[in-house]
Amino acid sequence: MSVEIIYVFSVLFLVVLFFAFEVFPVDKIAFFIIVSLLLFGVVSPEEAVSGFSNSATITVLCLMIIAIALEQNGIINILANGLKKLKVLPILLLIPAFMVISGSISAFISTTAVVIVFIKILTELSAKYNIPRSKLLLPISFAGILGGSCTLMGTSTNLIVNSVATKFGAERFTFFEFSFYGLIFLGIGIVFITLTSFLLPWDTSKNLNSEYELDQYLTNVEIGDNSGLIDKKIVDTFLYNDLGITLLKLTRKGISNKSPGKYITLKKNDKLLLSCNMENLVKIKGTEGLVINEYDVSDVSVDDNIEIDPQQNTIVELLMLPGAPLLKYSIDELKGRTINGALPLAIKRRKNITNVKDKLLNISVDKIKLRVGDRLLVEIPEGKLSELSTTENMTVLQEHASYAQVSKTKKMLTFCIMLAVIGLAAFGVLSILASSLTGCFLLLFFNCIELSKVYQNINWEIIFLLAGMIPLGIAMNNSGADAWVSSHLLELISGKQPVIIIALLFLFTMLLSGIISNNATAIIMTPIAISLATASNLPLKPFILAVLFSANFSFFTPLGYQTNTLIYGLGLYKFKHFLIIGGILSIILWVTASLLLGKMIPG
Repeated sequence: MSVEIIYVFSVLFLVVLFFAFEVFPVDKIAFFIIVSLLLFGVVSPEEAVSGFSNSATITVLCLMIIAIALEQNGIINILANGLKKLKVLPILLLIPAFMVISGSISAFISTTAVVIVFIKILTELSAKYNIPRSKLLLPISFAGILGGSCTLMGTSTNLIVNSVATKFGAERFTFFEFSFYGLIFLGIGIVFITLTSFLLPWDTSKNLNSEYELDQYLTNVEIGDNSGLIDKKIVDTFLYNDLGITLLKLTRKGISNKSPGKYITLKKNDKLLLSCNMENLVKIKGTEGLVINEYDVSDVSVDDNIEIDPQQNTIVELLMLPGAPLLKYSIDELKGRTINGALPLAIKRRKNITNVKDKLLNISVDKIKLRVGDRLLVEIPEGKLSELSTTENMTVLQEHASYAQVSKTKKMLTFCIMLAVIGLAAFGVLSILASSLTGCFLLLFFNCIELSKVYQNINWEIIFLLAGMIPLGIAMNNSGADAWVSSHLLELISGKQPVIIIALLFLFTMLLSGIISNNATAIIMTPIAISLATASNLPLKPFILAVLFSANFSFFTPLGYQTNTLIYGLGLYKFKHFLIIGGILSIILWVTASLLLGKMIPG
């Protein structure tokens, strides 16, 4: 073993430790890899930074931008909102239904973005219909991972394996080349998780409300002259169909209805007491013809020094502390005296709305007096935010961007661009890199997304991880470390059947991806798999696919894949749920994949 090989293995060992014990952030680990390999001379300066210009890194970045555009323009929500209609199904049918939809969407859209939307939807369903999130989120995450393994653009891992393998002389995968195997694995996952769902915990809305505060705000809305709600029945409007909005009271000509029926026809000047989350509050604020708290910002005089351009305003949540100057004031009283140029929008009581609903229905939200612990939502020009922050005994708890409603044209354009990116890549007209770059250009050209939003929302850790790990793969080849590993593996598996070799490679890669990230595992193991196949005089594709699938299939731990870490952080699951359910699923997939991929090798 040469000095270069020992050094590369030393760096690799340290990297595994850093990842496993989370000693440093991902970006610091990436720079450690680059600098340590460069200074020792294992890679050239050009090779050390080649990860930043690697086609896989740029493709992943472009797909992230497209995913951000889909989320900000409401496309992912549109695709997922149909799930709310499935609430009538029993849980044993809900699980496979949600898994099929999650897996299907994740084959073309970022699995992480899909799971985040599902978390929002299931939170609403759980609060309103007592549907247990814990019975669905783990299955959805697993299905998203399996669905992402069905196409070349489904996960960043697939793109990385394809890029690394191509550099080592392997044939490039087509868009749907391994979809047949991916669909088999997805089907196995759906059946297995459904049958073992009794092992998952059962959370209720009561537990959810006690452990997680649902962000519900109270606000009064008046129906104006040109509102689209006029002469419509409640059942036919977003007031009934959107789970994030609850109509608590309707007041017409001074007469209040505390339980408005869904077939009541709305009229001009109707006043609605609504309970809604932040997202829907902003949606209501941007809806033409609806006036929050019985006034419109256009009516405010210039003497109040309030900027009325919504693009330059921000929404701020203020927490009332003891001695706050606004205590014992109501929103109605605050209307005549702006709060350092801020306009009040809604109020959130210290207790959850579900516990005080009956009391609040007896008075208008505008008459509710602010108390210690209450939160007041206000809109204020960004330039005046610093003045608001200095107000005594009031804390700016959270700042939310104030944005206008997304137009139908933008939604349609974004959706069409996404279909074009998928279509061009799927039918081989353009490579995934070329099609994703084209998609990003079109999104920017048609103003469907702003680069300022992209900079804020990109997961730069993944980009730096790829940029740092790719030189490590190059260093393994330059030093001969990959050949050294494959030669010693050949001694151990000498005389074994190809299916056994595939099985051992699959198992080792899957175990490694449970310790470090799936992307890092793919970069490390792909060169080794190619060297192993070459030395055994066997075709490359079964070995490359073994790395591709096994790097994604670390279901036995919540640390191996980002979506598993995400749902684990919600506190609904314990480590044992991943170890038992995910572990058994991983074993089943390991055996199945080994047999299927082994058949690709000529007898």
